[in-house]
Amino acid sequence: MKNNLLNLILLAIGLYGCTENEVFVQEPQLIPIPQSLERTDGYFELNDQVYLVAESFVEEGEFLQKLITNAGVKEITDTASKSIRLEKNEALSDEEYTLTIQEKDIAIAASTSKGIYHGIQTFRQLLPPCVEDASCNEGSIYLPNLIIKDAPRFGYRGMHLDVGRHFFDVEDIKKYIDMIAMLKMNTFHWHLTEDQGWRIEIKKYPKLTSVGAYRNETLVGHYNDQPHQFDGKRYGGFYTQEQVKEIVAYANGLNITVIPEIELPGHSQAAIAAYPHLGCTGEQIDVATKWGIFEEIYCPKEETFQFLQDVLDEVMELFPSEYIHIGGDEAPKIRWKQSDFCQELIKKEGLVDEHGLQSYFIKRIETYLNSKGRKIIGWDEILEGGLAPNATVMSWRGVKGAVDAAKQGHQVILSPTSHCYFDYYQHDGEEEPLAIGGFLPLEKVYGFEPIPSELNVEESKNVWGTQGNVWTEYMPDYKKVQYMAYPRMMALSEVAWSQKENMDYLDFVSRLAHFQERLDVMGINYANHLYEVHGNLPNAQEQQTFELSTLLSDKDIRYTTNGKQPTKESPVYSYPIPVGKSVTIKAAVFEDTKQLGSTFSQDLHMHKAVGKEVSLAIAPNKTYDAGGKQALVNSINGSNSRFGDQEWLGFWGDNIEAVIDLGEETPIKEVKTRFFNANGQWIYAPKALSVSFSLDGKTFDKAQHVAISKSDDSLVPVTATFEPVSTRYLKIQVEKYGLIPDGKQGAGNQAWTFIDEIHVN
Repeated sequence: MKNNLLNLILLAIGLYGCTENEVFVQEPQLIPIPQSLERTDGYFELNDQVYLVAESFVEEGEFLQKLITNAGVKEITDTASKSIRLEKNEALSDEEYTLTIQEKDIAIAASTSKGIYHGIQTFRQLLPPCVEDASCNEGSIYLPNLIIKDAPRFGYRGMHLDVGRHFFDVEDIKKYIDMIAMLKMNTFHWHLTEDQGWRIEIKKYPKLTSVGAYRNETLVGHYNDQPHQFDGKRYGGFYTQEQVKEIVAYANGLNITVIPEIELPGHSQAAIAAYPHLGCTGEQIDVATKWGIFEEIYCPKEETFQFLQDVLDEVMELFPSEYIHIGGDEAPKIRWKQSDFCQELIKKEGLVDEHGLQSYFIKRIETYLNSKGRKIIGWDEILEGGLAPNATVMSWRGVKGAVDAAKQGHQVILSPTSHCYFDYYQHDGEEEPLAIGGFLPLEKVYGFEPIPSELNVEESKNVWGTQGNVWTEYMPDYKKVQYMAYPRMMALSEVAWSQKENMDYLDFVSRLAHFQERLDVMGINYANHLYEVHGNLPNAQEQQTFELSTLLSDKDIRYTTNGKQPTKESPVYSYPIPVGKSVTIKAAVFEDTKQLGSTFSQDLHMHKAVGKEVSLAIAPNKTYDAGGKQALVNSINGSNSRFGDQEWLGFWGDNIEAVIDLGEETPIKEVKTRFFNANGQWIYAPKALSVSFSLDGKTFDKAQHVAISKSDDSLVPVTATFEPVSTRYLKIQVEKYGLIPDGKQGAGNQAWTFIDEIHVN
């Protein structure tokens, strides 16, 4: 950019084949939706009579010029009649901006570089997708005259990426940061150390990368698959300090703060493999080759703290961010319990137990980082044993950690698994690629409210913002990362940026359909479920019917009830489908004769309890209650391969008691169901199931008891068969597994129980 920053720009961009007499003005389709958008009459013609003025924002002007130069822009003289101006307005807050488009000029105003960048990203989305790959034809672009006044709802708007489980090159990291910036998020949480690999060069400790960055082999398939299989191939990689500097500088150029995560005291097996004296046993171990939680954690010895201080010194040299994430999650205490040194330290420091020792550990690290002018962020486990005085809590195990910390006056970031874990399945189709588990569809992300209802107005001020997390156990390449992150990142960006009163899911979906055209041009491998069919069996009292729906109402749904693939000749869905027997329904979205999206398929298994009233003594955990209690009797079985869909209900540490009202006295002879069994994810089949009967719903008798044997299978079917009995009410009681035993993932915690459809015959 020239020193005078007055550059004339030829915008040789055509739009949708406009002729001389045609003017097509694309209405704004922005994500995230701005705080205020006023559409005014007329349009701005972007052509060779436009120049750029950016005297107050040199680098930002260069960014804007580069963006539109990629679309075929070239400099001209300053005799043009229209302008694009980047203006400084000190009255606006830190990230606030205004964007005004009139017939003769476009003005983006802000008080800071951050605000100007946000305005430029909005302007970018007003341009056609072809600007992303310089494929626009010659001609003019017509932009709608408008006035946008915009500012973020939350100050922290983050996206996380785990590079410990799988490693991604520098260019992939930059692409990830690009998308964070486009969506007006402002923080990249870079998870750099794990049990399966240490990914950052530390010059004082070269074995962290020569040893810790590489594992001997990698788990094949899912952790739940038994027995475990491995690929036998050495795997790894790390970022040199020069590469880290390059990425941090790149992010800074887009006004993105990079916060590194250096895990402690748990998730540290790779570091201990490199330097065994950091552990409590001193024994040589290997870098982990499978996923999960491992017993090897840092031992709180002085040499360990010296090691971590040395590491953090080099990290702080590379990352100028005010915050350093220190993990603090999933740290088993077995090694500390077994260590004479740790037990003596607990006594010496007057600590209650090993949880207190973890708090001691975290506070030592926080004190050191505070002395260097930095602050810590930790996962909500850092609350255990007492919270470090200046720590920010990132709440992932639901919102309780955030509530507790906010009530204590601590800054919190909401990142619960229920709404922010993008390693979960996002669609219930069996064709979805392998994921860790869980079920987090786009609509649920969009419906997230980051301020917990338990907080009052004053406490709510401690909610700094929200973050989406991408853990990469099952993401071996960057294409898979894209598929899992997009479009859920778009939904969360609107949650983090936009005002609640401006948000509407169907409107968001319409805007997303346009945004996906841009992703197509950018070559991004996003998950496209906008044209999927959704099915529902409502709780009808007389006749069972099955409902079909799709997000975009201007498309047809065609269906079959004989299990065959729907075609352009199949009937168009217009009203609920009567269901009187077990049947397979298939459906797809069509536009004219063309099928859009994949084929929906649903087996309905009719039985005597379908659609009947169900009551539960204890509700399922909110994270695994997508289908509600009626999922137990809606004729639909859960997935055979994953537990996080809308059909499996999850209970954490509770016995299950369900009462089904058949509506009238009914003869039955069998009750059967299934339980999920995935010990690596803390899910265990229960100990027993019993069924009892009642005519009045008050007195239950003739209980049928079924003991459940231990099994390595991921699905454990249970059937209670008995002499025919005439009853109206059924009580199904399930005895939980209980505490997870030592040596297993999650040892000492309550096991989860996941139950499927309850079939009554």
